[in-house]
Amino acid sequence: MTEGGSERLGLIAGNGRFPFLLLDAARAEGLHVVVAAIREETDPEMDRRAEADRGITVHWLSLGELSRLIETFHAEDVRRAVMAGQVKHKQIFSSIRPDWRLAKLLLNLRTRSTDMLLGAVAKVLADEGIELISSTAFLEPLLAREGVLTRRAPNEEERRNIEYGLSVARSLAEWDIGQTVVIAAQACVAVEAMEGTDATIERAGALMASLDAEASTLDRALTVVKQAKPKQDMRFDVPVIGVRTMESMIRAGAACLAVEADRTLIFDLITVLDMAESAEIAIVAVSGI
Repeated sequence: MTEGGSERLGLIAGNGRFPFLLLDAARAEGLHVVVAAIREETDPEMDRRAEADRGITVHWLSLGELSRLIETFHAEDVRRAVMAGQVKHKQIFSSIRPDWRLAKLLLNLRTRSTDMLLGAVAKVLADEGIELISSTAFLEPLLAREGVLTRRAPNEEERRNIEYGLSVARSLAEWDIGQTVVIAAQACVAVEAMEGTDATIERAGALMASLDAEASTLDRALTVVKQAKPKQDMRFDVPVIGVRTMESMIRAGAACLAVEADRTLIFDLITVLDMAESAEIAIVAVSGI
């Protein structure tokens, strides 16, 4: 607790709007937020936010400085923390310069998948008295609710694509490879790996555009399916869609998006739905995937 009695929440901030949305929600509840901003990822806007709000403290760390993260949270009396925002997977393998603590952790990992790595980091934090809580904390109203979210519901062809895409995405998620698959005519066009959701969608669009329309047997309408892992740890890597997702879908010529209800965050919902309506894209949240 701070001198004024307000709890201090640690925020490990990646890129995008997620950290700022969580920051706003935590401040609305009166929490002092100690931000561990990742130099390689976090928007510099974070400093401006701290300058305007005495309830925000920002510390800039490089990716890989696990010991310094722990020391910072201890010095700031942080006992609960949350991860918010993407850290590009390729950064972990290219830009990271691990300190001794992270290097030891990496050497002991069975695989370097997202869940394995972040789960190990969460355990180290817990051993140091810092509880990592759900990344949807404070943001539950942004979770997708079951049902068709747009005026246009998926048509029969798109529903078949969704059904097939869910089976593929479920298998993919079990291996902690990615959360997104792109389907056309019940054929898998692209699966997400290290490049991320938006790049996967655009890669699928480029592939479809390269096909000979007369020779191709595939319907060119793409269906994007995004699903949480079967045992999704809600502390990190929670599925997120937003304006950038819609921009990628529009560029790719995708016609339908299916996400998992109650386990997918939708940022800027009104704008996302407006973009979908204008592009005649159907969006549906499916429960019990």
